[in-house]
Formats: sequence, C-alpha cells, structure tokens
Amino acid sequence: MVVGAGLAGLVAAHELSLAGKRVLILDQENRANLGGQAFWSLGGLFLVDSPEQRRLGVRDSLELARQDWATSARFDRDEDRWPRQWAEAYLQFAAGEKRRYLHDLGLRLTPVVGWAERGGSGASEHGNSVPRFHLTWGTGPEVVRIFREPVERAESAGLVTMGFRHRVDELLVEDSGIGASPSVVGVRGRTLAPSHTGRGLASNRDEVGDFELRAPAVIVTSGGIGHNFELMRQYWPVERLGEFPQTMLAGVPAHVDGRMLSIAEDAGASLINRDRIWAYTEGIENWNPVWPNHGIRIIPGPSSLWFDAEGNRFPAPNYPGFDTNRTMKTILSTGHDYSWFVLNESIIRKEFALSGSEQNPDITKKDWRVTLDRARSSDAPGPVEAFKRFGPDFVVADTTEELVVGMNERARGPVIDHDHLVHQIVERDRQMDHKFSKDAQVQAIHNARNYLGDKIVRVQKPHKILDPGHGPLIAVRLSLLSRKTLGGLETNLDAQVIGGNGTPIPGLYAAGEVTGFGGGGMHGYNALEGTFLGGCIFSGMRAGRAVAGRSEAGGYEATDVERTER
Repeated sequence: MVVGAGLAGLVAAHELSLAGKRVLILDQENRANLGGQAFWSLGGLFLVDSPEQRRLGVRDSLELARQDWATSARFDRDEDRWPRQWAEAYLQFAAGEKRRYLHDLGLRLTPVVGWAERGGSGASEHGNSVPRFHLTWGTGPEVVRIFREPVERAESAGLVTMGFRHRVDELLVEDSGIGASPSVVGVRGRTLAPSHTGRGLASNRDEVGDFELRAPAVIVTSGGIGHNFELMRQYWPVERLGEFPQTMLAGVPAHVDGRMLSIAEDAGASLINRDRIWAYTEGIENWNPVWPNHGIRIIPGPSSLWFDAEGNRFPAPNYPGFDTNRTMKTILSTGHDYSWFVLNESIIRKEFALSGSEQNPDITKKDWRVTLDRARSSDAPGPVEAFKRFGPDFVVADTTEELVVGMNERARGPVIDHDHLVHQIVERDRQMDHKFSKDAQVQAIHNARNYLGDKIVRVQKPHKILDPGHGPLIAVRLSLLSRKTLGGLETNLDAQVIGGNGTPIPGLYAAGEVTGFGGGGMHGYNALEGTFLGGCIFSGMRAGRAVAGRSEAGGYEATDVERTER
C-alpha cells in the first residue's frame, strides 16, 4: 500500500509492480494530480561526472561532489546518523546508476548543464563547485511520465489499484507477538466527495464514507509541508534564519499539507530535523495563479543587483543564484520580508528563467525549434514577458526616477531613496570600464562566463546597468517562497521508518519529501539543487525494492467497511 500518488509513490509502485506485487495507491486528490508536485517542477536532476558535463568541459567527480555535499549539509546532530548514510548512497547513485536508470525508462536531458547554488564564499563552504543541474527534456511532466505510464500499464494488468479521494487519517498498529515491536498493518481514513478540479487546484474536503485497508507493508510518500504555513511557522529556525516572514508565497499546491507526518508520529514513528526547511528568496506573485497564494521562483543568472527593502545592496556573497539560506538570513535580518532585483532589459532577456513546467512551454512540450528560437531571440522568453506586463512585482522604466517611484508604489515597508540607490548602481557600473574588477559580483560574472554553458545561454556579457543601450531599467520585488521540507520521517537505507526506540517499525516504510528525501534529512541544512526529484526517485526506488524483497506474495486486503463503500 502506497500513501501518496506523487513521484516517490509512483516510483515505489513501479518497482513493486516489476516484482509482481499487487499495489494499492491512496491519495486524497483526484487522478488529475497524479505525480504531485513533481509535475510542476522544472525537471532538474543532480548528476555527477555525466556525459553532458564532460561535453561542456566540466570535470566533476564523486570526490568533489562528496566534498560539496558535506560542506553544504553540515551534518552536526546525533540524529544525522541515517541522513549521512542516505547522502552517501545518493551521491553514489547520482554518480552511477541514476542516469542509466532514467535513460532506460525513456528520459532524456538537454545538452546544457545548469550551475545552481554556486556558493561563492570559499571551497569549504556551501555550494556546487561545478555545474550539476541537468534539465530534463520535457521538464517535470516528463519525469512523472516515465513512471506514470508503467504504473498505468500495471493498473491495466490488475497489479495496481488507484484509490483517489481516499484521505488516510490513521495507521493501523497491532502487536506482533511477545517481545516484538508493534507492526503497522494498514490504514484507516475517510473517502472524500468526487472532485473534478484540474491539476493543482484546491479540492473539496467533503467526507462521504469510511475505509479500512490492510497490507503486508505501508509506504508513506505523502510529501512535505510547503502549503501548511502554520506548520512551517511552528518549526521555522528563527535563530538560524530569522523571524518567520509576515508575507510568504506558496510554491506548492494546497494539498501539500504535511498531515501524514503527525499521523505517522502517532503510530510511533521518529520525526527528525523538522527545522530544516528549504524556502526560496526569489519568489514573485503569479499573475495567473493555479493554487491559492501561488508564487513562482525566478531562477536568476548572476548579473542582477540585489537590494534590501531599504535600497541597500546586499554584501558578498549574496548574489542571485549563489547561496539561498545565507541570503534568506540576510533578508530577514533587515526586519523586512522582501527584497529587490535591479537590472535591465539585456539581463532579463538572457538571465531570467522561471521555475516550473508551465513557465517553460518550449522545453515542456519538447519542441526543439521553439527552444532554439528562444535561445537565439533578442527578446525575453514569453512567460517572462508576460510577468513584465502583468506581474504585480515588476517595474519597467526608462529613467531611474520612474524606476524608484514604481518600487516605492509596490513597497511593503520603507521608502527607497532615489539618490542612495542610484549611487550604488553607479559605483558598480564604474567597475565595468575594464576587464578586471574589485567588485566580487563582477568577478563572479566573469567567472561564470568562463563556463561555456553559461556563456551561451545563461549569463549576459558584462555591461553597465545604467547604459541606455541595454534599457529599459527593471526592478522586481522578491518575496519569500515556500517549497521543500528537508527533515521528516527517519528511515534506514531500506526505507523502513525508525520508531522512537531507534529500531524499524515492522510494516512501515517511507520515501520522498516526507523523509526529507531520505533518512529524515539527507540534504542537511542546504540543498545543492536538482536533488529533490532525484531524492524522490532514489528513495522511492529503494522503498519499492526493499518491500518487494521482504513481502510475501499478495497485496492489500479490503475490510468489510471498504467493501461496503465500494
């Protein structure tokens, strides 16, 4: 039995069906949401020493990736025992089986590898030393498809049953015998009224019946807490990042509520690292929202100037795309929960990408012609142009006076002083009169363009922000954006959920974001990006294979309550 029809659940069900097991997948949403949050993703995958990297002249290795992961994760707790082991296992997967496993299922990658979370503060600090963000040809929907289709074929063959609109409220626990730990033997919950809403839209919670189901194993793959701001506030690491923001956008649909975490805890599961939350600093309000409070993340190149709410330029290394948590702390330390990018038309054309499958229709639809046209175009991508026109966070102006007036109209806090802001831009622009610079951000731009992938498609040639030939000027108000949960159910390397006594709970497994993507937090405090989808795939694969190897022939069993309902 798999609780949650997201990516990790599909991967686990795929592995179980390959082994000939009968599987029931339960989810509180309808079939339109199959694949969960992964469908909305950009489809980035963390790979180590891949053919794509080597073709671009990138020298990567497991040893370098291990160093980057360790300096980013900063494991420092007793409860990091299993997360450390999951991190090492995942790194070996990313440097070994991962690409072949996905390729055999039909997944293909774009040729340019992205350089996410660059760090910028030293070899022994957080960040990717080299580009590792491999973009799926087809984005998130393609990552979902390669697992959805075999699971649907198994459904047609009678091995998989889909139980949509089934909300699990309790894990059934029974004594296993004298001296043995209690076992999880099934689930109990409520069926919800049919919903015909589209993917991502909030659905009703009208209860229409009860169910109770039993199975040799229950795998929890229910996702994180990204749309449950009450839970996020409860566990937000104030001492590490600052006060929880008054305004935060939701980067995930409303059904990402974290309910199964407390339900599993009630059954005896160990929850660890709940304060490790991964939110983004570059959120913009979606002018055409799908779910409530819908935010989109800008995935920026390194050239935009970044200012706080008062108009002060952030110090190094708080540059776009470098160090998410460090910049988060810097923003919140100002006493405000938003910040500003200041850039121009030339920069936005080349350096602004929007996270999400729906914001990248050319790659999502796998249209090479449109993708190449977009890369060669002198205009910003269509979705970016739409945000410039309709997005409430964007200011486009021909003069600095008009720009600052627009920024102050959109401010949620202090008034920005025009002369102070412009003085800082001019100081930076003077560094562009020669090929070298003492400005660390300008140095970082030159460094980025030494990488062929960035030079071709990602990083604009250095120039003065205020040069009229690169105008108009643009400012973007950035809010904080919820996204991923880096802690959760503690699991061993067989994806068995660990109980409060430190031993596995018989019959209970977990995978995906509900486990912090493995072990209860394999990322530690920071993510190197491209590791979330990969974490769902890896942990779902291990859970499915572990259950297939342990369970007897058979599958789930409906009780009289369920049979009556059906």
